Amino acid sequence: MSSHLEKLQQAFKSNVTSASTKITAKRTSLAPPPPEAAPSPAPSNSSNTSKAGKDTKRKREVQNVVYSQPAATGYGSEAFTQVTYVIEFLKKKDEAKTFREILEYLSQVHADEATKKLIASILRRHDRVKWLPDPQLKLQTWDSGTFLHQPLINVRTKQDLIGYLQSRPDAQGVHVKDLKDGWPDCEDAIDELEAEHKILVTRTKKDNHARMVWSNDPSLVHNVDLEFQHMWHKTELPTIDELVRKLQDAGQKPASEDPSKRVKAAPKAKEKKKKAPRKGGKITNQHMLHLLKDYDKTRK
Repeated sequence: MSSHLEKLQQAFKSNVTSASTKITAKRTSLAPPPPEAAPSPAPSNSSNTSKAGKDTKRKREVQNVVYSQPAATGYGSEAFTQVTYVIEFLKKKDEAKTFREILEYLSQVHADEATKKLIASILRRHDRVKWLPDPQLKLQTWDSGTFLHQPLINVRTKQDLIGYLQSRPDAQGVHVKDLKDGWPDCEDAIDELEAEHKILVTRTKKDNHARMVWSNDPSLVHNVDLEFQHMWHKTELPTIDELVRKLQDAGQKPASEDPSKRVKAAPKAKEKKKKAPRKGGKITNQHMLHLLKDYDKTRK
């Protein structure tokens, strides 16, 4: 019995020894692990700054564009800006337009009702727009009627211009640029009225365009015969000096003289003031007079 246990104990020890030998051999046969990689050097401030700048630039370039708002148009977005374009539209068409036609021009047909009402109310109160009610409606709505351009001066024909100038309470002239606000092609009519002596016109020196107009009375204009004009130009008129001398010989005083013939007195030269001789001042060192005394006269 004891011999059997001894055999088992020896067998167990041999198994343990052989197992430990195998494990040791397996460990030695394995390759050693590779050395750990050295840590990378810390980046400098300049590299950090350049990297941050590149990242920021990339972020700015990748910004998404918001397409929810419409692109800027020439009509403007505010109601008062819209009215400005409406006035130019009515001025160019020179005829009454409905509010529907105005909205079509502004591309505001599908705008909200509050915006439409605001534009209509501004147009009705504007001094450059005339609102004409719809004669077929007893009760006007906010979008009824038509709109017409109201110029600065409501003149569109030659007769209107003459009547307007004659009805003015003052004698001031009328600017042609104000006439063109409601009558763009008025220059031809102005030239015709000037030739008929019905208006007086001042013109620009550079382009000879009409600048201002006044009312004129054609009955005050008298034609001179051509024969008399030729006689007048052939007559030799005396010179100014001769005319003045003849008037003085006749005992009459000339109304005017040639300013170029006047003898101008030569300007008097300014005399330089002579400096007065310097007078002796008050002597204050009386106690030292004996030291300043001159003893040359006492010498022999």
